[in-house]
Amino acid sequence: MESRMALASGAFFFEWAVGVASTLTVLAAAVVIVSFLVLRNYWKWKEMQAIPEVKPWYPILGNSLIMDRDAKEFWKQVIFYSEEFRYEPLLKLWIGPFPHIILYHQDTVEVVLRSSTFIEKSNLYQFLQPWLGTGLLTSTGKKWHSRRKMLTPTFHFTILVDFLEVMKEQANILFQNLEQHLDKDPFNCTLYIALCTLDIICETAMGKNIGAQKNKKSDYVKAVQSMSDLIHHRQKSPWLWPNLLYNMSGKGKQHYMNLKILHSFTDKIIEEKVCKIKQQEQYQNSAASSNHLRKNKERKTFLDMLLNARDEDGNKLSYIDIREEVDTFMFEGHDTTAAALSWAIYLLASHSEIQRKVHNELDEVFGDSDHHITMEDLKKLRYLECVIKEALRLFPSVPFFARILNEECHIRGYKIPKGTDVIILPYALHRDPHNFPDPEEFRPERFFPENSTGRHPYSYIPFSAGPRNCIGQRFALLEEKTILATILRHFWIETKQTCDEVGMAAELILRPSKGIWIQLKKRPTPSS
Repeated sequence: MESRMALASGAFFFEWAVGVASTLTVLAAAVVIVSFLVLRNYWKWKEMQAIPEVKPWYPILGNSLIMDRDAKEFWKQVIFYSEEFRYEPLLKLWIGPFPHIILYHQDTVEVVLRSSTFIEKSNLYQFLQPWLGTGLLTSTGKKWHSRRKMLTPTFHFTILVDFLEVMKEQANILFQNLEQHLDKDPFNCTLYIALCTLDIICETAMGKNIGAQKNKKSDYVKAVQSMSDLIHHRQKSPWLWPNLLYNMSGKGKQHYMNLKILHSFTDKIIEEKVCKIKQQEQYQNSAASSNHLRKNKERKTFLDMLLNARDEDGNKLSYIDIREEVDTFMFEGHDTTAAALSWAIYLLASHSEIQRKVHNELDEVFGDSDHHITMEDLKKLRYLECVIKEALRLFPSVPFFARILNEECHIRGYKIPKGTDVIILPYALHRDPHNFPDPEEFRPERFFPENSTGRHPYSYIPFSAGPRNCIGQRFALLEEKTILATILRHFWIETKQTCDEVGMAAELILRPSKGIWIQLKKRPTPSS
């Protein structure tokens, strides 16, 4: 009996000793890693010591402890600091032991964005890679150049004309869904908008009609929004950067569940498209020449192009290559546009005189006709386009984007060492009173040709600028004009929400944190 107790005690002591040793090993490794990071960045701190910085900051953790965990409150901090340092040339922020330079002046932004050298995305983008891989948004170097060259023809004007048919069809479904709220209580329109843009990107880019608007429930939309929140939370929390620690946390488990939903969604679309192509090939081989000609008239999609594309070495893209581009376009093609449309609707609902001008323009173009929108009609809607641009000035869909400097450079006389991350803040850039007097005011006339002439090309960058500008910006503007024109041809929009009541939450996308609550009324016909 005593011998068994002694053995048990010995085993317990051994396990305890092993546990202590393991813990000490982990702590020692953590100390070594942290010490290495601190020493590696010490020389950067010395060289950039003169640059204005956010305070207080703490050793190792930097400014992370003062960053609010809540996306809405964090964005208030960003706005506060951007105004406090408005007339400083640039700003330094420490995320963990890593210095980040914040840019929000046209000349400083230009140094980075116009460069063909500074095209590498910041280390902060690594947290998108489990979801988006190294697609067009996150890749760099040879891979980025190859993909950009390969994908650019997808957004040629003639292809956009074909896409317009889908946009009109889905915009009309949106109108029918909104019509049930006519002359009723206020409702949140943001989910309706998100489902519409999801249907559009799925059908135009993937060739798949998923009927999200008729379903009204989309796990994909919810997963995208949740994933954006999780990634942004991780980006500003250095203690969650190591995969091991993140995967052990509750956030890591949520991340995995969302990832499963997102990848299952795109896997299914790709699988169905591959099967359809095989069926068409079999049919083509056995069909008459007339059927063959009919097949050739089918609209080619982004996914078609990916499945048939070859890289510079003549190799077809792998399944993972295809999925990462599909995931990238699904995210960028629906979520950013949905946010932009939501903000535009809110602004129009809040400014009756501007909404009235849009209605007058629509009446000039369409009269009392109910004919479907054409590309020629959209070209004539110049004031509506100015409304969209001004909405994007006030509420850029992507609130910040970042690069890593792969060589030393000088900005406003300050030396910025190689390897430093740079964060560009369009929200603050677009509020420079030198370029946009009374910057908080909603004035679409700012984008009239006579008022835009001579404006600095890097003072307004809702789609970024330079070599890595948004490849789909013409697609986005076409979609937004089509949807807004369809809605405003039928409705007068009102809201009682103030900007504070709407709230802004800056995750990967700048969202209305409490939704956009509107009321719809029937607008009079032009002849009445």
